[in-house]
Amino acid sequence: MTIRKAAPGDENALGAVGAATFLESFVEDITGAAIVAHSQTQHAPEIYRTYLTADDPRYACWIAEYSATGAPIGYAVTCPPDLPVDLQDGDVELKRIYVFSRFHGTGAGKQLNALSVSHARGLNAPRLLLGTYEGNHRAVAFYKREGFVQIGTRQFQVGNELYDDIIMAMTL
Repeated sequence: MTIRKAAPGDENALGAVGAATFLESFVEDITGAAIVAHSQTQHAPEIYRTYLTADDPRYACWIAEYSATGAPIGYAVTCPPDLPVDLQDGDVELKRIYVFSRFHGTGAGKQLNALSVSHARGLNAPRLLLGTYEGNHRAVAFYKREGFVQIGTRQFQVGNELYDDIIMAMTL
């Protein structure tokens, strides 16, 4: 596996991995039509193109690739925070971090998270924030091991359903 900073032109790969990993992660929690519609809109290449071309330095994307083929297997995105908590000036949000489940345990998630933390520290951000589905116990445990603590909650809508997320922060 190799990880590199994503650049304009990577939006199709990021969108494909985003949609596929979202489906893989939540197929047991979200109804079929809603998860497909969410994946098509929230993981459209245009969304990632916006992240890749934004002027705000808090936007950054990394893509993990299978070394033998160069096929994408995971990614991470940071951005300005859009979370319902008291924000500190300069906070950065870890908007998305996903790795295909067959590559869990390879260190890809830890490396993507480390790049996100390093990026936020390089911007002198006071905290790195994230929101995650409270029912995604594996992700919550990962974030806790990485040094995040819960600081709030929010509801996240997919289709007509609301899901409870927790908001976590790592002081940098």
